[in-house]
Amino acid sequence: MKKIILFAALSVCLFACTSNNAAKDKENMELVSNYIKAVENLNFEGMGNFLDEKYMGMGPSYGDTIYKPQALANWKDNVTNLYEKIHYNRSFLVPVSVPDGPNKGEWVVDWAELHINYKNGGGEVTIWANTSYLVKNGKILKSITLYNEADALRQLGYKIVPAENVKE
Repeated sequence: MKKIILFAALSVCLFACTSNNAAKDKENMELVSNYIKAVENLNFEGMGNFLDEKYMGMGPSYGDTIYKPQALANWKDNVTNLYEKIHYNRSFLVPVSVPDGPNKGEWVVDWAELHINYKNGGGEVTIWANTSYLVKNGKILKSITLYNEADALRQLGYKIVPAENVKE
């Protein structure tokens, strides 16, 4: 009988922990999903509501790091001057918990296929993008975005050649 009670108590504790994690994962994925909707709607003001005041965005290139004020200014400029439409053709969100280390925390990873139309006949591209979002206290604290910038430029008609092959 003691074993049954102990097993039941242990089961309840494990279920409670799993339910807590599942509920937190669901909240975090909903937050990121709402942020993505703001991106698709080109709503830079709405995007700001999902970012923590200490937000840091990294990527897509090494050294591309910005903070919340710069991120919002960039989005405002892009919405005003660059993007006509951004559509997530596919998006797959996965919660990831990092238990220790410098990137400790609750993350949501988004694997997406994005279709971007540029303003004024600037062309269109379809890219694979991977963004990992660190969520803390109901806000996005950090994001790391990776995509192939050279592929996007190629789709826009740019040719990438080694510098020694460029005639001046």
